[in-house]
Amino acid sequence: MPVPTPKPNPPFRMPATPLDQALPPTRMSATASVPGLGDSVFERLLTHRIVVLGQEVDADIANRIAGQMLLLAAEDPEADISLYINSPGGSVHDGLAVLDTMRFIPCDVATYGMGLAASMGQVLLSAGTPGKRYVLPHTQVLMHQPSAGVGGKETDIRIRAELLRRNKEEMAGLIAAHTGQTQEQILADFDRDRWFTAQEALEYGFVDHVVARAGQA
Repeated sequence: MPVPTPKPNPPFRMPATPLDQALPPTRMSATASVPGLGDSVFERLLTHRIVVLGQEVDADIANRIAGQMLLLAAEDPEADISLYINSPGGSVHDGLAVLDTMRFIPCDVATYGMGLAASMGQVLLSAGTPGKRYVLPHTQVLMHQPSAGVGGKETDIRIRAELLRRNKEEMAGLIAAHTGQTQEQILADFDRDRWFTAQEALEYGFVDHVVARAGQA
């Protein structure tokens, strides 16, 4: 009998806990509203140097956002870029591609949390240029550690577990650098899902300002 080929392990992710487990049962999916806006809306926003992350972070959305930022930086390396985030999280590797692009370009990147900035969305929100990280009043922010499914041979499981441990340490270090908290504090706080209101996110160091109107930013 042929030996079945093992399925590849899924990528590391920072998925958000479903809202109906932590909040009232009514859910408003960020991803559901994006297709209806149409590409023309996002193209018009780009002319104002506005980039929108309004869905789960995957390779396609990460490549789109990174490409938009690189284009805007090439057009004007001194003008700010505004990144609006309403995301339940997603792939760690794809999210880090966006984060590295934010650091790579010469422009300041102002980040705005709206609705939900969870998991990898939280990391990107707090990765904005210091002093230019904003959150709208009713935004929910979620911080937790990366997760991944692990399967296969014992050796593969050990390798995967070590990679997950390193990912956890890396993400804790990034969040610590962005917030001013110690890495030990982050490791303790994101061991389980931890939710923040806009004001709590400000106090923790994820953002610099809570704003209700555009003129306040």
